[in-house]
Amino acid sequence: MWNVAIRPDREDLVCHHDLGPWTLGRGPSGLVLIDWDGVGPGPRLWDLACAAHGFVPLAAGSSVPNLEAVSRLASLVDGYDLGQGDRHEFTVLLVPRIRSMYDLLQQGHRSGLEPWSRFWREGPGAIWLADANDVEERIGLWNSVVDA
Repeated sequence: MWNVAIRPDREDLVCHHDLGPWTLGRGPSGLVLIDWDGVGPGPRLWDLACAAHGFVPLAAGSSVPNLEAVSRLASLVDGYDLGQGDRHEFTVLLVPRIRSMYDLLQQGHRSGLEPWSRFWREGPGAIWLADANDVEERIGLWNSVVDA
């Protein structure tokens, strides 16, 4: 049985479901992805949207200037070799993917489900919501990157 905390809209392949700097570590032979407890079926663009949020980063109050964030996002979608249709779907998923973590933490807090309730109390819920709102406010900028 899969332990996918946020149910995706499709199940195309097996995904990590939590790609970001917080799940990247250094091993003896280089960088490694850790924290595979949430692995399960999902769409690849859902995982890519999560990665964009964390690695670009697409975050409210980020110290990364817009021009640098644009360059990083372009490198991500180009490196992933997304076709035009996938590029559009990718940007459509950005806000819902980021917002889904806020929703998970809020629901976990309301129901007392751990570790989500603890994460909510520690403050990340507000951060995920601010990030989702920031990406939504600047969606034209992100669309211009992937439409190029």
